[in-house]
Parts: sequence; structure tokens; C-alpha cells
Amino acid sequence: MKAIIQDRYGSPDVLRLEDIDRPIPGDDQVLVEVYAAGVEQGVAHLMTGLPYLLRLGFGLRAPRHRVRGRELAGRVEAVGKNVTRFRPGDEVFGMGEGTFAAYACARERKLARKPANLTFEQAAAVTISATTALLGIHDIGQVKPGQQVLVTGAGGGVGTFALQLAKAAGAEVTGVCGPAKAELVRSIGADHVIDYTREDFTRGGRRYDVIFDLAGNRPVARLRRALTPRGTLVLGGGEDGGRWLGGMERSLGAILLSPFVGQRLRWLLAGERSEDLERLRELAEAGTITPVIGGTYPLSEAPDALRQLAAGQARGKLVITVRE
Repeated sequence: MKAIIQDRYGSPDVLRLEDIDRPIPGDDQVLVEVYAAGVEQGVAHLMTGLPYLLRLGFGLRAPRHRVRGRELAGRVEAVGKNVTRFRPGDEVFGMGEGTFAAYACARERKLARKPANLTFEQAAAVTISATTALLGIHDIGQVKPGQQVLVTGAGGGVGTFALQLAKAAGAEVTGVCGPAKAELVRSIGADHVIDYTREDFTRGGRRYDVIFDLAGNRPVARLRRALTPRGTLVLGGGEDGGRWLGGMERSLGAILLSPFVGQRLRWLLAGERSEDLERLRELAEAGTITPVIGGTYPLSEAPDALRQLAAGQARGKLVITVRE
């Protein structure tokens, strides 16, 4: 089968398209014929091997798993002997291993039936980004009707979902983004849009009940100034940190500080649970969330998709179309 692989850490230049053997599912796994695969920041970290801390789990000198990609949508090709929820031919979406390929294996608990009203490309865009947004807005942020909510990185893959979920919860939502994404953020429901190149929301007089910080480059002390005295700060990104911890020190510092202040300071660590995927399927079928696709790429052009993601130019989600 065709797959995007890498044998060393580095820029998108280390990725290449090759023919490799089709994977064989384990007893608790599902083999999926991949129709589309999402492009998200976790893939970029595994490609570069940064921050260095992640190499402890994924390979010190080179990637332990050669095929890139984690999000997928497609049809079940085969199932392991312990799998009970799926059978060949089922349309699914979820999280797999090495999804930038014609076929990929996924654990049964990391898959759900594809939302009936979404294309495979749209379903592939939902998996990790929408799960992150769901946990940040609902489970950790606990957004309620009438609250003031601010989402940084509102025009990106996670941010577009977070904004829609906060609006659906009845909040008044402010999206922070660059000028090129302002109209997009307004179009998906933002009540207010702040252009971060012209205005620093942490220096204004407005206070928010929940701040979902996805940009990862503002000190916690500054973010706290924009919170209400009992507000909640959800830290969902740390892309501007050093090569060793990648910004995780900011989140760790917030956790240590939280017990001593009135505000709730939380670090979002996204899980990979089938129940979250089922919640997302219901939200998608109800029209509560709609994936924003900023571009699609054939499998051979996956490196270009990673370059666009790294440049911060992606509007919403980028998707790899594997099967035409």
C-alpha cells in the first residue's frame, strides 16, 4: 500500500511516499481502509521529534513508528477476534496509528461510527481537534449560558470547534485570531473578534469567565488579568516553548499556582475515548458543530500540508484525501 513514512526526525522534507506492507490488525484492533486523514499539531511534533521529551515514548533517535498520521475516516476492512462493535463495511472515524496511508489499524475503543451527515473529509477533521475543544469547553471550562468566553487561536483546527461549542452552550464568545482569519471566525458565530496584531486583550478592561488559550505564547500572569476573579483558564497549547519541554512548563506552573488563587487554572490533556467520539457524532448530526476545512491534499502532498500547518496559515483543519 501507499503510505507517508519517515526514518528520521526533521522538517516535512523527511517525509516521503513509499509502498509498504499493509498492517495486520491485532485481536483488539480494526483495520480501516483510510478515505481521509486529518492534519493536526501532534503529527507535526512526531515528525520533528520536538519537544525532546516526547521521544521518551516515541523513539529516542528516530521515530518508532514510521508512518505518520493519527486522525482517520474510512471503511472497516477487517476486525480482530475480540472486536464486537464493528464489522467490515462500517463507516468509521477516530484515531489510528499511521493514518497517512491507504490502510491503518486502530483500537476498537478509539473509533466510532461516522456521522451520517459528514463526508469522510469532514469526519477526519473532527477527531482529535474537536475532542480537544469538547474537553476544553464542556468538561474543563464548564461553559454555561450567559458567560463571557474567549478563545485564542480561534481560526485554527481546535479553535473553530471550540468557538462553535461555546456558542452552542449559550455563551457570548470572543475569538482571537490574525486578520486573515477574522471573517472566518465571524462566520462561524463569534460575537466579537480581536485581531491580535492590533490589540492585546490582556491589557483591556474586559474580563472573561472562561479563557481557552490555544495559541500558547502568553504568560499565565497576563492571561489571568483578563479573567474574572473566579474565572477558568484552560491551557490547550504551548507551541512557543523550548526544544526540551515545548511550553509544558507554562502549564505545569499554572497547575502549581492554581490552589493558591481564586481562579481555576487548568491544563488540557486530550484523551482518546470512544465516548467522546460518540458525543461528537451526536453533535455533528445535530448540526451543533460543522468542520471548517481549510484545504485538502492528496496523499503525495502530505508534506505540503505539514508546511502550511507549521506556517500558521491553516484556516480551520487541513485534510489528506487518501482514497478518491
